[in-house]
Amino acid sequence: MRTIVGVFARHGFYQLLEKINLGKFILARLNPREGLEHLSIPERVRLSFEELGPTFVKFGQLLASRPDLVPEDYVNEFKRLHDRVAPLEFETVLGVLREEYGDRFQEIFADIERSPMGSASIAQVHKARLVSGEEVVVKVQRPGIVSVINDDLNVMYFIAELLETYVADSKTLNPVGIVHEFFRTLDLETNFVIEANNIRRFQKNFETETDVKIPAVYVELTTERVLVMEALKGLPLSQPGALNQPGTQGTAIVKIGLRAYIKMVFQDGLFHGDLHAGNFFVFPDNKIGLIDFGVVGRLNPSTQTSIAHMLLALAREDYERLAYEYVDIAPFNERVNVDLFAKDLRELIAPFYGLSLKNVNLGKLLMSSSGIAAKYGLVVPTDLMLFFKSIVNIEGVGRSLDKDFDFLEHAISLASELVQKSFEPQKLANELSQIARESRNLISTLPRQINLLFRKLNNPDHAFKLQLTDSKDLKRAIEASFNLLFLGLIIGALIVSASMIYIDGKGPLVAGLPAMSFAGYALSVVLGMAAFINYIRKP
Repeated sequence: MRTIVGVFARHGFYQLLEKINLGKFILARLNPREGLEHLSIPERVRLSFEELGPTFVKFGQLLASRPDLVPEDYVNEFKRLHDRVAPLEFETVLGVLREEYGDRFQEIFADIERSPMGSASIAQVHKARLVSGEEVVVKVQRPGIVSVINDDLNVMYFIAELLETYVADSKTLNPVGIVHEFFRTLDLETNFVIEANNIRRFQKNFETETDVKIPAVYVELTTERVLVMEALKGLPLSQPGALNQPGTQGTAIVKIGLRAYIKMVFQDGLFHGDLHAGNFFVFPDNKIGLIDFGVVGRLNPSTQTSIAHMLLALAREDYERLAYEYVDIAPFNERVNVDLFAKDLRELIAPFYGLSLKNVNLGKLLMSSSGIAAKYGLVVPTDLMLFFKSIVNIEGVGRSLDKDFDFLEHAISLASELVQKSFEPQKLANELSQIARESRNLISTLPRQINLLFRKLNNPDHAFKLQLTDSKDLKRAIEASFNLLFLGLIIGALIVSASMIYIDGKGPLVAGLPAMSFAGYALSVVLGMAAFINYIRKP
C-alpha cells in the first residue's frame, strides 16, 4: 500500500489520497516527478500505472478497451500502455517446469530452447521437443506473478471502495465494478488449464475447416502454470515474409480469416478476443492458423442476434434501430431518451458512411458508440465490448493484407444469413415448441397461484407494503414543516403570556411595558424572524 500510494503521490495525486484517507501511508515527503506541471491528469495516471508494473499496466489496457466506462482522454492515454518486462532466466523457467512435473520432467522433454519466443508480464514462451519427438511450444507462468496480482488487486479493491465512499463523482464510473471485471479477466488468464480447454473447444469447432489450423493442446501435460501445445509451422503475420510463401495471396488470406472470425461470432458463440497479427499465422497455399486463446468472448444466441441487427442497422443507416439494440442488450434503464441517443449516434457515424476499410475503423466507431450509450446510462455487456475490441484487431490484420478490403460489407452478408436463419422452419418449430412448454407450465400453475393470491388478500392480517423511492426530500420537507409549526406554537404561547402580563400591569416597566411582558414580546419577534428566514431558505 505504501508503494502504490507513494507512486500516485509522486505523480501529483497527493490531495486525492488525503481526501480518501490514504495520506497516512505516505511516510516521507516525496519529490514529485520532473515536468509534472506540463502533464495532463490522464498522462499522470498512465505514468503511475507504468511505474507500478504488470497488474496496473494490464488494468490500464483493460480500461483502454472500455470507452463506456472511462472518459475518452483516459482511453487514448491508456492505449499507449505496453508490457515492458525483462525475459526470465532460463534456469528460472526450468525451475517452474520441475516444480510442476517433478520426476517426470526428464521423461517429458527431450530439449527446450534457451531463448524465449516471447516474454510478457504473465508468462514466457519457449520452443521445445518432447521425448516422443513432437515439436511443441511451452508457455510458462512467471513465478510469484499470481501472488503479486492478488496483492495488487486487494489494494485496487480497497482504493476503489474509498473512492466510492469519499469522492461522489466516482460513483458514476463504478470503480469497484471495474476492478471486479478486471479480477475475473486475470483469474481466467492466469489459469492455463482454462486456456487449454479453450483451445480444445476451438479445435472442435474448426475440425471440418481445412484452411484453418488450431494447434493441438497436450491436456495431460498442461497445469495451471504450464501450457504445452503443438508448434505451428507457418509464419505469424507480424513477421516479414509471411505473405511471400508459395501460393499465398493477401486477399484470399484475409477473406479466410474473416470467414473464420464471423463463424466464431455468429455460429459458435465463442470467439478469439485478441486476434492481432502476432496471433495470426499464415501457411503456404492460403491457409491460416490461430494461437493464444487466453482471452475469449462468449455470446449467447440473443447477443449474437443483437450484433447481427447492429451491423444491419449500420449498413442501412438506421440509427434508431441501433439505439434500440443497445437499450435491449443493456440492463434495464427507464430513463434512456432513445431519440437523443439515436441523434448522437447519427452525428458520430454518419460522416463515415459509405467509406471503405482504409478510410474508417468500424471497431473504433462501435467502441465510441458504446461511450455514447454510457452517457445515457446504459451499461454495455463485457463480451459485447470484447467483440468491438476484437473488430479493431481484425481490421488491423485486414489492412495489412488488403488495404481496400471492407469488413462491414463482408460481415453484413453473413449477419444477414444469421437473421434469415431465425425464420427457418426448423428453428421456428423449436422456438414454438419451447413457447408451448412454457405456456403449458404457466396454465397448469395459474389456478394455484390465483388461489394463493386470493387467500393472501382475504387474510385479515394482510397489509399492502408501500415503498417510496427518493423519499429523503419528502422526509426533509415534513421535518421542516413540523419544526416551523412547533416554533409557531412557541411564539403564539409567548405572545399570549406577554399579553396577559401586560393586562395585569404589575412589576417594573421597560419601554412603558411590564418587564416580563416586554421580554415575551421581544423573544416572540426574534423567534418570528428566525422562522421567517428559515422558511425562505428551505430547499
